[in-house]
Amino acid sequence: MPTQPLGLPAVARDSPTSYWRHRERLRQCLMAAGAENLPDYELLELMLFASNPRAKVEILVKELLERFGSLAEVLGADTQELAAAGLGLPAIAVIKFIRELLLRFLRAELRKRPVVGSWDKLIDYCTAHIGYSAVEEFHILFLDCKNALIRDERQQRGTVDHTPVYTREVIKRALDLGASALILVHNHPSGDPTPSAADIAVTKDIVRIAEPLGITVHDHLIIGRGCHASLRDLGLLWPNRGRTGPPSYSPGDISGRAGGAREAPNSR
Repeated sequence: MPTQPLGLPAVARDSPTSYWRHRERLRQCLMAAGAENLPDYELLELMLFASNPRAKVEILVKELLERFGSLAEVLGADTQELAAAGLGLPAIAVIKFIRELLLRFLRAELRKRPVVGSWDKLIDYCTAHIGYSAVEEFHILFLDCKNALIRDERQQRGTVDHTPVYTREVIKRALDLGASALILVHNHPSGDPTPSAADIAVTKDIVRIAEPLGITVHDHLIIGRGCHASLRDLGLLWPNRGRTGPPSYSPGDISGRAGGAREAPNSR
């Protein structure tokens, strides 16, 4: 009986001599030059080799990068998107495995010191986690009295331009975990992190209920594609307070980096 491919299309198979020689060359480059010196397409080839040792993957890798745009977006794609691109379950499992390793590494880095003192690491973690998601996700980082991370939880998963947020559920969960502070995080799949009127309103609503209970809302971060917005830095978290913390961006800076401000409050 013919052997079925393990995670890659049948058309991706080739003669043993060529693919073993190519694979060995990539491994030698990885060890000699370091992974940081390999282009995205070669790193993706090495990942897919793990799902099918007998597959020739160069054509598939090219198609994946053309479809998603970058290695980061391939790693951020969900199972349905990867399957639609032609990957089988073994290949998808390898991609999900590597992504989870990356997230656990970044999360471990956050736990080494107070989160509010590790702003660059926080942004890296949030970007890797939800920055390339095709739909909006609303996450909350629950912190203890020393601003150490207790948990990162996804509260809601929405559509391409909307995520429902239930303020009382947010506060209830914070009380259940004994959290002293929160950092709100959600993504804009469009890539533009400019906050909408709805983003601002729900943030102020959470702050209004949390403060009398002794729970501090440090910030609401909106993650775009390679950029982000901080409602605290924009003066939209506490309207009557001064800003402290990481460097700020003006609304013009954000729209200039992320492709333009929004005209409609809920448009993203």
